[in-house]
Amino acid sequence: MQINARDWKFEVSEDPTAGVPVWAQVGGLETFSLSNSENEESADTTTFESAGHSESQAMQRGASIKLEGKIKRAATTPFAQDAGQVAADNLAELIGEDSLGGIRFRYVTDTEWTVWTAWVSKGDNGGGNNDKTTWSATFTRSGAATTATVV
Repeated sequence: MQINARDWKFEVSEDPTAGVPVWAQVGGLETFSLSNSENEESADTTTFESAGHSESQAMQRGASIKLEGKIKRAATTPFAQDAGQVAADNLAELIGEDSLGGIRFRYVTDTEWTVWTAWVSKGDNGGGNNDKTTWSATFTRSGAATTATVV
C-alpha cells in the first residue's frame, strides 16, 4: 500500500526537554523532504591487505528534514501566524545551546512519534503577483533520534 505524503504530521517544540513539552503542529505545509544521511562521516579503513578494494566504516550518523509550504495566519485579528511556524522561526534565531529545540513527526496511523533534538535554518519567503507567500525551515538533527508514544 502506498501512503499519502499529506498524511504526515510535524510538530515543533522550543523546549522538548521541559517536564511537559509544548508541541505545536506546523500548518500550511505542502511538501517535506527527509534526508536520512545528512552530515554522515566515514573513516577510510583501506590497507594494503584490501587488495585494491575500498574499505570504510560509518563514524557519524546524521539526518535533516525540510518542511515547505505557505505562511499561514489566523483569519481574524490579531492575524497570528501558525504556532508551529512561529516556533520554528523562533528557534532559527537562536545560537549555541539555546538553538536546540525539538521536532517530532509521524504518519497519521503510526503509534509512535519520531523525536529529534534539532536546530533550525529558516528558509526564504517569497512569491509572485498571483502567489501566496512561501515559508520553509530545515531541521538538522543533533544526537540520536528517540520515539514517544502517540497519546
